[in-house]
Amino acid sequence: MSKIPALLAIVGLTLALTACGSSDTPQPTDAAPAADAAFAECTSPGKISDAVDVTGDFGGVPTVDFAEPLDPSSTQRTVAIKGTGTTEAGGGSLVAASLSVYNGTTGAVVQETKYPTDGSSETITVGDTFLPGLVRAVNCAVEGDRIVTVSTTEDAFGTTGASEIGIAAGDSVVFVIDVISVTNLADRADGVDQPAVDGLPTVTLAKDGAPTITIPDTEAPTELKIAPLKLGDGAVVADGDTVSVEYTGVIWASGKTFDSSWTTVGPATFATNRVVPGFGAALVGQTVGSQVLAVLPPAEGYGEAGNDQAGISGTDTLVFVVDIVGTAATPAA
Repeated sequence: MSKIPALLAIVGLTLALTACGSSDTPQPTDAAPAADAAFAECTSPGKISDAVDVTGDFGGVPTVDFAEPLDPSSTQRTVAIKGTGTTEAGGGSLVAASLSVYNGTTGAVVQETKYPTDGSSETITVGDTFLPGLVRAVNCAVEGDRIVTVSTTEDAFGTTGASEIGIAAGDSVVFVIDVISVTNLADRADGVDQPAVDGLPTVTLAKDGAPTITIPDTEAPTELKIAPLKLGDGAVVADGDTVSVEYTGVIWASGKTFDSSWTTVGPATFATNRVVPGFGAALVGQTVGSQVLAVLPPAEGYGEAGNDQAGISGTDTLVFVVDIVGTAATPAA
């Protein structure tokens, strides 16, 4: 499996959604600070980022040279190649990109994506769920930009670093990013309302689209239940696709919310095969613009082990309401 998804790990998204970890995937316990400021304004260039020498054509593996160690007091961002796109990335945008990553302290290459010549790219969400260093890099970007960012320790991987990919605590990080596209998504499902299904939870929506889920006074279903609440007319989600969603999850027995993307800026973005089985099944075959209600018995969620971090026991049935706002094929490993 490619290691680059480790770099793009959704550090802000509660692990309650994650189906399984990977030895490649850093999960810093002292995570980088919240990305609120990262997309509040465009990150300025500085002497350090300007001094990183990057050559090569956009869309190809760059040649990068700098005098290590780099020790920026704040993250700096220089546009090495100016693109001609007209859509500028901001809070909630999805940025498809190819990127190379360097340890700014040692000069070592730590990760590198495949490049657009073979049709591959990675997706970065400009929002709270991604590393601030990456958010600062792509915020304000347009299609065709090649961006050089020298990121501070805190913006890159927090004070613990990411030893799994060769970033020690205290190391700076250099991102060289080719922006392939910028997409501004809807902030919620906008499909046609569908009839409610008897016996399943009911859903009411706040003005901003955030759902409130009410559990019926009945026993939880023993099988997976999936019911569209809104039917969109966008692209169909395929198995393994990377999806962008807004979601809320509650526990049937208590009605308690254990996770919600609505408390952060920008959608949650992940592959359908990287979440618990019932959550993935609720997405595959649905269309962008749809809102889906899913009731997951334990076997479709966390099984007998449950998830202590999220307060989920091995016998808990889970309920999700998911707004599907985007989908794209996941790059091959």
